[in-house]
Amino acid sequence: MAKSILITGCSTGIGYDCAHYLKSKGWRVFASCRKQEDCDRLISEGFESPRIDYEEEASVEAGLAEVLDATGGTLDALFNNGAYAIPGAVEDLPRAALRQIFEANLFGYHDLTRRVIPVMRTQGHGRILNCSSVLGFAALKWRGAYNTTKFAMEGLSDTMRLELRDSGIHVVLIQPGPITTKIRQNSIPHFEKWIDWENSALSGLYRASLHKRLYADDQPPDKFELPPRTVSVKVHEALTVARPKSRYKITFPTYLMAVLRRILPRRLFDNILARA
Repeated sequence: MAKSILITGCSTGIGYDCAHYLKSKGWRVFASCRKQEDCDRLISEGFESPRIDYEEEASVEAGLAEVLDATGGTLDALFNNGAYAIPGAVEDLPRAALRQIFEANLFGYHDLTRRVIPVMRTQGHGRILNCSSVLGFAALKWRGAYNTTKFAMEGLSDTMRLELRDSGIHVVLIQPGPITTKIRQNSIPHFEKWIDWENSALSGLYRASLHKRLYADDQPPDKFELPPRTVSVKVHEALTVARPKSRYKITFPTYLMAVLRRILPRRLFDNILARA
């Protein structure tokens, strides 16, 4: 029988490519999306696609129930992938903005994972992959909301890995760097909803830097940017090796930042991050 995996955030980018790649490798892929129209599109492409919106607890429960009903109550792997960003300076982030992004980028991951763990305990094995980021251990300016959710994701995943050590369930962090996705474009509605940049003390910096980066149509790819397939290959490795690593780094900046964070004094490391 084909091994089964539930992947979230499959409408575009990493989740979409990973769903196709794992299916080509013989996996039974449940490719979930937040919007029903995206689920319908994936169904037309031959996937089973339950709707899961991390911000809606009922959809997390119903989406997983749909998967388990289809598999007879088993699930070999879960890849928590869906997330978004709210660009802006930390001082301009309202409390409600942080509350909402944590619902999507962390609390939803936690909710779905807690529901999956008993299934994996019963069957005696499982893989839980959480999509973190280079921004899960190296913070960059203007990304405070996203940084904090990914830093928290790393701590939560590390704790789960220790607690599940003898259960047959492996917890793995996927740490991409710059990957070709629509996260920048998808962040614009959240920026417009939450950030009153024109009345910010940093309005000049918004206008000169962040605003252009968000809205300019001719933005070149980030330096060292790689396609989503690079992530899919690492995910496949993490799912199939006998003893997966705790972290799978992807892209040169992720490797570089991990080394610099380890060897440099904090002040010097901050100087490098401030220029990024």
